[in-house]
Amino acid sequence: MSDPVVAFLVAAVLIGCGATAFMDVWGVVKARLWGVPSLDYALLGRWVGHMPRGRFAHRPIAAAAPVAGERALGWLLHYLTGIAFAALLLAVWGLGWLAAPTLAPALIIGLGTVLFPFLVMQPALGAGIAASRTPAPGRARFHSLVTHALFGLGLYLTALPVGSLLR
Repeated sequence: MSDPVVAFLVAAVLIGCGATAFMDVWGVVKARLWGVPSLDYALLGRWVGHMPRGRFAHRPIAAAAPVAGERALGWLLHYLTGIAFAALLLAVWGLGWLAAPTLAPALIIGLGTVLFPFLVMQPALGAGIAASRTPAPGRARFHSLVTHALFGLGLYLTALPVGSLLR
């Protein structure tokens, strides 16, 4: 692809969506094998849906009034966040990384993304910093780290065909 801006945007969308889908498949596997539920993305939509009303934190978000279209909004935001993190990967390592993707940069970004739920989402949704207000904080942290490491693996695995496609 000759235009680097278009290549960057296409790569960010494809890699971000692929990595997020990879993470979502892990969520299904985790729920079926161990009974560990993933985040209900309707609650993410509810959280963001309350922001225009000036409400940024909830204890807990499940007790907040539902917002019209919260499930669709939550899923859209979930995938847009994956795209944003893929764009961060490409912004830091450059489009040249796509010519021969390596695992380390993708894992660094993937594991780094766990800071967003630990420091922003979980506190705002009423779970405390790094799930400190949940019944089993250590277990919740472990599952978050594994999930975000798998998001990083998804960034790498998705970048392999996307890099070939954009050459």
